[in-house]
Amino acid sequence: MRKKYARPIVKLSKKDRLEINKFLTKGMISVRTVKRALILRLLNKGFSAQEAAEIIGVVPKTARTIAWNYVEKGLSRALYEAPRKGKKHALDEKSSSKIIALLCSDPPEGYSRWTMALITEETIKRKIVPTVGKETIRLLMKSHNLKPWRLKMWCIPDLNEEYIERMEDVLDLYEKPYNAKEPVVCLDEKSLQLLKSAREDIVAKKEGQITKRDSEYIRCGTANVFCGIEPKAGRHFTVVTRHRKRPDFAKVLNKISKQYPKADTIHLVLDNLNTHNKDSLIDFYGKKKGSKLWRKFTVHYTPKHGSWLNQAEIEIGMYSKQCLGKSRIADIKQLRKTSAAWNLKTNKKEIKINWRFTSKCARKKFGYK
Repeated sequence: MRKKYARPIVKLSKKDRLEINKFLTKGMISVRTVKRALILRLLNKGFSAQEAAEIIGVVPKTARTIAWNYVEKGLSRALYEAPRKGKKHALDEKSSSKIIALLCSDPPEGYSRWTMALITEETIKRKIVPTVGKETIRLLMKSHNLKPWRLKMWCIPDLNEEYIERMEDVLDLYEKPYNAKEPVVCLDEKSLQLLKSAREDIVAKKEGQITKRDSEYIRCGTANVFCGIEPKAGRHFTVVTRHRKRPDFAKVLNKISKQYPKADTIHLVLDNLNTHNKDSLIDFYGKKKGSKLWRKFTVHYTPKHGSWLNQAEIEIGMYSKQCLGKSRIADIKQLRKTSAAWNLKTNKKEIKINWRFTSKCARKKFGYK
């Protein structure tokens, strides 16, 4: 048995000396472990525990403990700490399973969704465990990738023949190489409110300040924005209108047709809105002119619940974030000016869309042949 004040005598074996030298030439190592190795070296050269401690920068007790660990338990125990038992798990397998089942069920009456506090409360109330903390619940949910408070809107399509036919028509169109004689243009609309701040913003004038905006605003009506894009050419169309009625749609198609005077046909991708048809052009321009204008386009309709196939949805997202952002625009004149400026700069950059979802991907995703 070791005496209380006995001085440990450290004599490293040749094998241990080589092991320490090899260890100290490695890359990233814990500073604590390196210090222990250096203390063993000094002790082997005849330095006392107190002297080694002063050189390395630790208390003498630490040096003596390292020395005794080497003498009694070997090199590995001197360099590394013994594995700890760790805290006992608050949840066993059975209670964990019960909590997961609880999370997958409906929340109690009066609550629309599960929250961390509610899960913790119900776990104790239902006597799954006597006590449990929010952090324990959080870690359990993280390990099973559970987020019961999240809700994602999803429209499940009816995968019938019409849906597949229209989807593959649009996807085959996107897969074709770029052809200036047959440009592909995607078009959609975005409705928005015209808002005016009830009070002026307090603009940040010093470093570290944030511009402050009053939450109160005045409604100034609504507007509509036609967002179009030729994805493979990086050509953008942004047309602001008061409404999204038949005459507005007819005018926008007329503007787009004038942008491609030399095209054999313009492939136009649209959703199934009731104004997106030949009748809108005939009603506004008359039968002869309206029919002539419609013939300039080859229209490809996305299937019902398939507006995600229209790349104009991506264009609307870009326009909303980059041009509109969190700004408040009170009148349609200002909206047109702002939109035109964004449109001009975006066209100069020729920002394209790299569409990767193909007919092959669709067959794999939806499981049809």
